[in-house]
Formats: sequence, C-alpha cells, structure tokens
Amino acid sequence: MAQILITGTNQGIGLELAKQYKSRGDEVIAVCRKASDELRGAGVEIIENVDVTDDASVANLVTAVGDRKIDMLINNAGILTRETFDDLDFDRMRLQYEVNTLGPLRVTRALSEQLVDGGKVGIVTSRVGSMEDNGSGGNYGYRMSKAAANMVGVNLSHDFKERNIAVGLLHPGYVKTNLTGGNGMTDAQTAASGLIERMDALGMETTGTFWHAEGYQLPW
Repeated sequence: MAQILITGTNQGIGLELAKQYKSRGDEVIAVCRKASDELRGAGVEIIENVDVTDDASVANLVTAVGDRKIDMLINNAGILTRETFDDLDFDRMRLQYEVNTLGPLRVTRALSEQLVDGGKVGIVTSRVGSMEDNGSGGNYGYRMSKAAANMVGVNLSHDFKERNIAVGLLHPGYVKTNLTGGNGMTDAQTAASGLIERMDALGMETTGTFWHAEGYQLPW
C-alpha cells in the first residue's frame, strides 16, 4: 500500500486517479481548490483550498501533510485556455504558465522532504507541448506551458537521481473532460487507468522521459 498525493482532483482525470488508486488499496491524499461532491464520496483524504500558483497556499498543504511520507506525487492540476495568433491574451497565457508549469515545480519542491527515497513523481503534461509533434499550431499558452512543464520534469529527474526518485512526464490522451469542453477521443476513466500503468512502470531507467498513457514514448 502506497501513500499517493494527487493535485487537481475535484474532477476529470485527477478525480479518476484518486478513485482508482483508492480502489486498489492505496492511501490517497486528494488535493484541490474546492472538492466536488463526487470527490467527497470517493473515500479519500481531501485537502482543499490549495492553489498551486500561490506559495502560502502550498505551504499550508505541506503543513496539512505534516511528517507523513509520500511514496508517489502526481502533479495533475492544470488549466487550458485557447489562444490563436489573432487572440494573444497574455494574462491568460501567464496564468497557464503559473498553473501548468510553475505549479508542478512549486508543489514538488515544497513536498520534497516528504517524498521517500525511491519514490516517484509524475507530471501530467501533454503531447501538445512537443516541438516535433506540433503539426497544427495554435493554443499558444497551453502549448508553451506544457513544453516548459516537460523541461521541469527533466530537470527534476536530474535533481532527484541521488535519492532514486523517478520522474515521469505523462500525456493522458485527448480526454473528454471539462478542460476540453467535453471533446476528446477517450474518457477520464481510461486515461487515468493508462496513467497508473505508466506510473507503475516508471523507474530510474526511464526517469525524465515522456510517455503517452497508452504506453508509447513521445518525442520532445
């Protein structure tokens, strides 16, 4: 049984991750800004009022976790707004960077002392942050924030090597959630199951690499 902390759990992929880890017997700490009724019914521990863009809020999360040890940290919290070249809302783009890029770094750094040696860190990123895979453009803020999140993960993989903590960069697929406006090619349950498989397979031999939930490696 592992102690697993997941951010962004009030809905979508994060909620499904919390439910599926709980169902297999793991201890789940579900972190969110405001818990949904479905999360409250999942039987997991909930830490609310956590904004991953705010230092004081994340410090409160650390206090709530206390001296408990975390075997796995999954940075799932994220936002998506859609900017085109003709609609470059820089405030929205900065917010995506704060949540999608600096959020995982802020949370991981804050909880680094609670992470066990030999543990795992996951960052739910996106293949739209891939340079090589970008065949359509658009979504400026989201693409840039996820590309930068990938760099966060690679950097962390180097910093955590001495502690044998593996870091995985994970693309869930194009998932039908509120984030995508209900559009997508798969559902949150399937995506979460695939992400769990990827985290189970993650080790020091694959630390700092970028994977699709379906099980294949993605290009940078």
